[in-house]
Amino acid sequence: MSKEAVDTAKITAGNGTTTTPADAGDAGYSKDLKARHVNMIAIGGAIGTGLFLGAGGRLHSAGPALALAYLVCGVFAFFVVRALGELVLYRPSSGSFVSYAREFLGEKGAYVAGWMYFLNWSTTGIADITAIALYTHYWSMFTDIPQWVLALIALAVVLAVNLISVKIFGEMEFWFAIIKVATLVAFMFVGIFLLATQHEVGGTTPGLSVITDNGGFLPHGLMPVVLVMQGVIFAYAALELVGVAAGETAEPEKVVPRAVNSIMWRVGLFYVGSVVLLALLLPGSVYSADQSPFVTVLSKIGVPAAGDVMNLVVLTAAMSSLNSGLYSTGRILRSMAMAGSAPKFTARMNRSQVPYGGILLTCAVCVLGVGLNFLVPAQAFEIVLNVASLGIISTWVIIMVCHLIFVRRAQAGLVERPHFRLPGSPVTEIATITFLLACLAMMWNDPEVGRKTLMLVPLIAVALVAGWYGVRRRVSRTADQELTKLTQ
Repeated sequence: MSKEAVDTAKITAGNGTTTTPADAGDAGYSKDLKARHVNMIAIGGAIGTGLFLGAGGRLHSAGPALALAYLVCGVFAFFVVRALGELVLYRPSSGSFVSYAREFLGEKGAYVAGWMYFLNWSTTGIADITAIALYTHYWSMFTDIPQWVLALIALAVVLAVNLISVKIFGEMEFWFAIIKVATLVAFMFVGIFLLATQHEVGGTTPGLSVITDNGGFLPHGLMPVVLVMQGVIFAYAALELVGVAAGETAEPEKVVPRAVNSIMWRVGLFYVGSVVLLALLLPGSVYSADQSPFVTVLSKIGVPAAGDVMNLVVLTAAMSSLNSGLYSTGRILRSMAMAGSAPKFTARMNRSQVPYGGILLTCAVCVLGVGLNFLVPAQAFEIVLNVASLGIISTWVIIMVCHLIFVRRAQAGLVERPHFRLPGSPVTEIATITFLLACLAMMWNDPEVGRKTLMLVPLIAVALVAGWYGVRRRVSRTADQELTKLTQ
């Protein structure tokens, strides 16, 4: 039975009294996420280790032009989230873009979207628990504890929080985001004060002269700026969480537009603003990948315990990312399981209406990461981070392709676009897809890591094809059962 037949049956059944949701995977969830939770999930997705830690190494290699890279990537990230926001208002779903891929690209599209997203978050989860262990080792009281033990403890804590209830998850993300925002705001006040008073920072007088006297806006040329784009894209990963969270909020039509629209000014203020400030305070050559750039500045002016405070914030950002990853993959896998393209046990929910099956599967992959921390603790972080970037870019491309098809169907009168829309369609979608694929291609210019990561693409493609042949009969049977229910 074809997917189109199922869709037709749904439309036909829509005039009856059935309460079957548009996506069977959406049934059974609570609506406990409040507006403040979703808003802070949006902030938490936009602010993470990519800024707190990653900006140091990127400033060193790209110079002040890093601010432009963050701005450009931020604009395209906003387009992706705005497109997803429109799809959410059209039909809120905890399956998010996987549910939309099923509707607009068919089951094969949903299968690819879901498993690539799982690849993204399961490998990001490994990176997160590795980062948490590394950050915890910063304090002397933890240095004697093996890295893999700390990684396992972090995973157990976040797993427990996710399994209790979605409300606890929302609260945890709310306070994680508060810590991150408060830290950034405090730093920006300090930075502006240093600029206004011309207070020396490590023997350097802050101001435009810091940029002009150290090679200008592009001290190392344009190519380093181009090469950091992929890392900058990773810094914005998790913005799509807004779409997943919308399925568990009571009023998505009010909450989602507000959260999505606020992302743009947050990107401008926190990412671009803080990078400009960092460039005006110290030369790019002073920053390094081994230390948060914020710690670098604060230590240069003699702020006591600056390292301890920022290490705690970066630790919080990593915990937040791991928390979000378990949350989102649990919902995505349940949507897939209900369609037959993921293991049956990932559809299971506990009494608190939490899809624990999918969460436990993601945790199982993260446990492999604990083993990676045991075998190669020095390389664990770098190995998984680059694999995750493939999942992020593919997820965002799929969202934009779904939106393109959605707009075409709206123009044909088959669906109705909500008032909250992505501007400039179809140019916006095509430009975003082109940019994301270009970022992927640019990884080839990095022979050490990027090129090896791209070489994994054929292997991932073979695994996806083999997996599809393994589940396609179950997917077909599930579609037949769905059609039977809808036409009874």
